[in-house]
Order: sequence, then structure tokens, then C-alpha cells
Amino acid sequence: MADAYNKDEMSRRMAGAVATLKSEFSGLRTGRASPALLDPVSVEAYGNVVPISQVGTISTPEARMITVQVWDKGLAKAVDKAIRDAGLGLNPQMDGQLLRIPLPELNQERRKELSKLAAKYAEAARVAVRNVRRDGMDLLKKLEKDHKIGQDEHHTKGDELQKLTDAHIKDIDNALHTKEQEIMQV
Repeated sequence: MADAYNKDEMSRRMAGAVATLKSEFSGLRTGRASPALLDPVSVEAYGNVVPISQVGTISTPEARMITVQVWDKGLAKAVDKAIRDAGLGLNPQMDGQLLRIPLPELNQERRKELSKLAAKYAEAARVAVRNVRRDGMDLLKKLEKDHKIGQDEHHTKGDELQKLTDAHIKDIDNALHTKEQEIMQV
């Protein structure tokens, strides 16, 4: 634990939690195709497991279609298998080195599941932000106890930290609200 309280460091850690949430949201499938949908997919290639983006070009030629142009013809089957086994509910159609991945319509039940998953991701991000706040508050208590800061400075910095926390929680709530609207949009 550092000996000095650093507001910028606390803000950076909280912003990291928000950024992680947004990247998790980008992988949640809505009705629209997005190359980010394939981010969690890893492919067995050349004896290693690599992200799909390292074996081909991912694009979205249509609103409900993702294509993967595999660079090495020998890896096309491995990429097809990796996408099918990723648990995304996608079924690629192979055409030589090009895989076409149509996105099925989302039914109401699946939309509700995705909405719940988005809420779970958001709650994990809120917990991460609150943990950063707790670390900051613990540090401030320690600094006051060790007579490195006074009681007034402790309260001032504590209030600053609370405002920072509230702002990041609000960002998380806004991101969740936007994502839920996107998921429920028919």
C-alpha cells in the first residue's frame, strides 16, 4: 500500500472498471452484427491458442452478418469449430477460406437473458468501483492514524473520493441503461 493518497490513481482504477464493463457489453449480442462479438473466441493455430483476430479478418458486411476471412486455408476448419464451440449460439457457413456467420433474430426470452447478464456485468463493475473507494478510505484512515494528514484533510479527501465513486457508478448505470435498451429493441 502506497504511503500517499493519490486521487488520480483512484480515478484511473475506477475508470478501468467502467472500461472493462463497456468491453464486456460489446461482446453481448444484440440484433446487430459487431466484430466485437467474436472477441472471446480463441482458435487452436500452429500449436498455440490465439484470438480469432490473429488468424483472419473479421468484418460486418450486413447488419445481421459477420464474415471471417481466414488467412491460412488450413485453419478454416479450426476457426469454424472455435466459433461453434464458443457458446455464442452462432453457426458459421464455410465457403473456402471465408466463413459467413448469420446472426439469428433474438426471441423475447433470449433478450431477457441478455438483459440479466448485462445487469450482472454492471453489478460486478459497481463492486469493483466500491472496492477502489474502500481501499482509498482505508488508506486515508491509516494516514490520519499515522498523523500524516489531519482530520479535516481526511474528511475533505473522503468526500472527494465519494464524489468520484458516485460519478463512476452513474457512468455504469448509464451504460447499463443504454445496453438494456439496445438489447430489448426489436
